[in-house]
Amino acid sequence: MTDTTNATGAPGGAGGSGVPRLDGKTVWVTGAGKGLGRAMAVALSRAGADLAVTARTADDLERLASELAGHGGKVLVLPASVADPAAVGAAVGRITEWTGRLDAVVNCAGVSPHFTRSEQVTDEAWRQVLDVNLQGTFSCCREAGKVMLAQGYGSIVNVSSVHASTGFERIAAYAASKGGVEALTRSLAVEWAPRGVRVNALAPGYFRTDLSSGLLDSQWGERIVRAIPLGRVGEADELGGAAVFLASDASRFVTGTTLTVDGGWTAR
Repeated sequence: MTDTTNATGAPGGAGGSGVPRLDGKTVWVTGAGKGLGRAMAVALSRAGADLAVTARTADDLERLASELAGHGGKVLVLPASVADPAAVGAAVGRITEWTGRLDAVVNCAGVSPHFTRSEQVTDEAWRQVLDVNLQGTFSCCREAGKVMLAQGYGSIVNVSSVHASTGFERIAAYAASKGGVEALTRSLAVEWAPRGVRVNALAPGYFRTDLSSGLLDSQWGERIVRAIPLGRVGEADELGGAAVFLASDASRFVTGTTLTVDGGWTAR
């Protein structure tokens, strides 16, 4: 691994080709076992990061670690639920013991929307979505932020959704949780910027993953595709470049914003 140092004191930067690199950096990805979290973890590893990965299912993480072997960076497997604040704190402790630093976090762990009429959403279902998507994201920001603020640098990327800003039927809890994630992102960005920590959101549109295939192959799928100006849903690996950009020093003057990757969904 290289260990170039920029003006912020953080290693890594853009390669000679201008492509963002993460060599020498430690990056933590939550929700890395499947879908978009997994795809972003692969992209970050290929950009040279030493990668800590968290998900609830250890087998998914072990398979990911095997795939990433040989990319150059190290991989630390940390099975945990972000809905458990104690587990989040323990994970951050393990990461700092592992490399002595934490340069970037991609908070992707979340509960996917259940298409339920809003008047039929139970209190239990509402709390589950908010506990994982919003409370879990905050817990990860808080614990990672403590390390980054002490270092004087770091980048936090909170995964939101186009439905933080655009309405859709039957996803009230999910939309509310992602709207909260974006509000949290802006607040933390303003508070932590003077101490060197950047906080941004990444808002995917519709991507084909194992979790989304059921929806996209249902009666809703045709309607969704019609609403995307590019005329198709995204493939999971098309989100990786955005995650690398926000985690890297290529975005060092970017904070408090939401980068939307949606094929034009929100442009209508």
